[in-house]
Amino acid sequence: MTNGTSGTGQDPSALWKRGVAAFACAVLTLPLQALAGPAEDVALPRIGPAPGFTLVSQSGRQLSLRDLRGRVTVVTFIFAGCSDTCPILTSKLAGIQRRLGPRIDDVHFVAITVDPLNDTPETLAAYGKAHGVDPMRFMFLTGTAQEIESVTRAYAVFRKALPGSGIDHTFLTSLVDRQGVLRVQYIGVRFDPQEFLRDLTSLVNERGSP
Repeated sequence: MTNGTSGTGQDPSALWKRGVAAFACAVLTLPLQALAGPAEDVALPRIGPAPGFTLVSQSGRQLSLRDLRGRVTVVTFIFAGCSDTCPILTSKLAGIQRRLGPRIDDVHFVAITVDPLNDTPETLAAYGKAHGVDPMRFMFLTGTAQEIESVTRAYAVFRKALPGSGIDHTFLTSLVDRQGVLRVQYIGVRFDPQEFLRDLTSLVNERGSP
């Protein structure tokens, strides 16, 4: 396996989108199903409360998921030393961010490193700048090894250090609504940006949201 490969043994570029309740189980045991995009008038499923975290952003400030309550939040996992799939995923999400238009103030992106020993706030700031993200709305988070282990387990993200500088990990991107509820998850990087944007817009426009 190379840097950033999927820990599931599946092709890391394969798309899986799931809305299952047992998201906190180990990802290797989850029955992954390819689901069609929701109809525009059908609400996305409510999986359950999104696992909370308090980590350090690329600006050196503490940030928790609770701080983002009231906005739709995209939570994903990457590491700056990844030479293949992580840059693809980050660039794809940055492109979606740019397409949000006037809705950009209602959506925050959070990328949590799976390599806390090497990804300092300064390293992550440089990584974000290289990908042209809006640093006020796209945060890259790091923490202690124990903190990262805790949050990856909570989101059922597999991670394993490889010989050298590589890390094998699951590519999981979660959409969390304004109330902190986990609504849908994408596994892989070859998801349809238009479908992803539609899901984001659905959560932004959802009735009952602040």
